[in-house]
Amino acid sequence: MNSIQKSRQENSPYIHLLMLVAYAILGMIVCIVFAFGVLFAKYGMELFRNPLILTGGDIKYRPALQILLFAQSIGLFLIPPFLLSLTEGQRLNEFYGLKKPKFILWGLVILIMLFSMPVMEWTSLINLKMSLPGFLSGLENWMKQSEESLKQTTLLLLKMDGLKDFLINIFLIALVAAVSEEFMFRGAVQRTLLRMFKNAHIAIWASAFIFSAIHLQFYGFLPRFLLGAGFGYLYLWSGSLWCSILAHFLNNAIAVCQAYYMQKHNMPLDDVDNTAHFQWYGYLISFIITIALFQMFKKQCKPTLKQPITTLL
Repeated sequence: MNSIQKSRQENSPYIHLLMLVAYAILGMIVCIVFAFGVLFAKYGMELFRNPLILTGGDIKYRPALQILLFAQSIGLFLIPPFLLSLTEGQRLNEFYGLKKPKFILWGLVILIMLFSMPVMEWTSLINLKMSLPGFLSGLENWMKQSEESLKQTTLLLLKMDGLKDFLINIFLIALVAAVSEEFMFRGAVQRTLLRMFKNAHIAIWASAFIFSAIHLQFYGFLPRFLLGAGFGYLYLWSGSLWCSILAHFLNNAIAVCQAYYMQKHNMPLDDVDNTAHFQWYGYLISFIITIALFQMFKKQCKPTLKQPITTLL
């Protein structure tokens, strides 16, 4: 009863969305200023005179990209949900649901991420074939140029000369990104949209859309959109943000491990996203097993969760 009473005393979900936007702007300003200070100390005025050199693929500037990525993760995604909870005067554990999941749920999350890899690859290949009508050719060319620029930045971040670089990427690309983005999109945005629409499915898919769109990777929108929805259901059913954080971490960590393995064996990273590694029945089997595992996960969760995400309804 206390959690229900507290939730009714919260600001409206519309105010929460405005707060998240304001806190994101504030967080980015603070973190980017700090990051620029670090970059100035390391590179002087070199980067400030020509910021485009960051997208040139020069390994010399990889630390700069890592610093900026860390600043973005903290300022844009992690600070806003923390400040929102603080504004409402509630602890993070109560506000977002940070209870420790049952051991079997951890195992099911791992299985879901492993067995869903083929079907996620299929959605990625479908997305890469996206083609806009002729009258939108200008937009399509801009999207392709933007995608290529982001791809070069990603490839530079994923260049790993040894174990140290691998561990840095696991921390930065997998752990920091998973924690910060899940607090923002599942913890804050999905929770707020659930209060707004009073419908869990709308909240999950809408927050997944925002999650995918904000990455500005048009030819990777579909798989990221589906991943976001999957993370949302794991959060909804378990009532614990740790489940979606683990799933997000595994997704990113697997990509880092794959890139590290390919470089250790002198395999090019450029065409990894364009290659089909399974026959059609492999993708079908992956889809069936993934759905079955999601159902098992749902059944293992208690039907009535005493978490803010459900009591809000």
